[in-house]
Amino acid sequence: MVAKIVVVGGGAGGLPLVTKLGRSLGKRGKAEITLVDSGASHIWKPRFHEVATGAIDSDLDAVDYRAHAYQNHYHFAMGRVIGLDREHKELILDEIVGPSGREVLPERRISYDYLVVAVGSLGNDFNTLGVREHCLFLDTRVQADRFHERFLNHCMTANFNNSALSIAIVGGGATGVELAAEIHHAVALLKLYGHEQLDRSRLQVHVIEAGPRILPALKEEIAIAAQSELEKMGVKVHTNTKVKAADASGFITSDDSRIDAEILVWAAGIKAPDVLSSLGLATNRINQLEVNGELQTADPSIFAIGDCCACELVEGKNIPPRAQSAQQMAMHMAANLKRTLAGQPLQAFKYRDHGSLVSLSKYSALGNLMGGVRGGNFFIEGWLARMMYISLYRLHQAAIYGWARTLMLLLAGRFNRLLRPRLKLH
Repeated sequence: MVAKIVVVGGGAGGLPLVTKLGRSLGKRGKAEITLVDSGASHIWKPRFHEVATGAIDSDLDAVDYRAHAYQNHYHFAMGRVIGLDREHKELILDEIVGPSGREVLPERRISYDYLVVAVGSLGNDFNTLGVREHCLFLDTRVQADRFHERFLNHCMTANFNNSALSIAIVGGGATGVELAAEIHHAVALLKLYGHEQLDRSRLQVHVIEAGPRILPALKEEIAIAAQSELEKMGVKVHTNTKVKAADASGFITSDDSRIDAEILVWAAGIKAPDVLSSLGLATNRINQLEVNGELQTADPSIFAIGDCCACELVEGKNIPPRAQSAQQMAMHMAANLKRTLAGQPLQAFKYRDHGSLVSLSKYSALGNLMGGVRGGNFFIEGWLARMMYISLYRLHQAAIYGWARTLMLLLAGRFNRLLRPRLKLH
């Protein structure tokens, strides 16, 4: 009997995993691989800030799950997970309803022998008053597209009225910092495309961080360099500033000060989707599934990888929720599932930190790369860091397309630059 492997979530971990399994087990009929996702296509999450500003076209850069499944010997099922029947080994998917309210697909069940949860993470608003009602998030492609539409509308208004434009971002992590830089780049480009009155000097971007510095997960020298670059652009960085509420006009801080803006973005903290806490499996305070060193939950047939799992790296500290973590886990998970089907024991996952890079749009990039010596690393910035940052995306593309197709996509992108505007304008 052919084993059924179901992977939930087609992100930085889930999509490379089903690709690897499909090309090996699925192609040879050794397993039936199914990917489940609530959306129809994939965009690498670290690029959502570029989708939001129009730096990349989400229609051109997206991976269609159905087409990719056909090419890589796995199945795709669209739907949102609402439950899990562990006794019968069935995943429960919610019904799909169209824009008119008509049912497209009913509630369904998908059986599995082995289940891998790779649903990623969402923004954590920490139940802050007014945030859900008034702030934009960048957790999904839909949310990034929503930001893009609102951003373009506000830019048109500012250009027509010859007025200022203000944007406030809560969260001084990589998403908030990179988004602030991309916004400045986008406004500079819009001036070339008919927005003659729109100027970066009239743009005010706020980055609000509760901690003592931005990029708290990275080394201090990176944070200092990033803040310096942002301030050169004109970004106002607020550190040691805790937001206690949001309203239609801006944020209210813990000392009752206001930071007003026309567009409010929340990019502070993460949590795993709430549904994970209802599956009957152990989770932590941010809904992440607790797993052992083999990425296995208390249920031996259920695994978790990426941002949605809590896997201990050292005592009291988990593997960081990064794209590189998810990709490494995906490759290890593929190998472990092959071992399981062959009757061999699982092997423990070993995380290798390759360093961190932050892109400040075309203006700069910076970060640290891990050296060959244990614990050694070195700081890089400028052109070299920018090239290294771009290469991370090319490695992701290679994992899901192979190098030949990745090189073809790279060439196609170069030709597109000759024909298409440098910014998505609609």
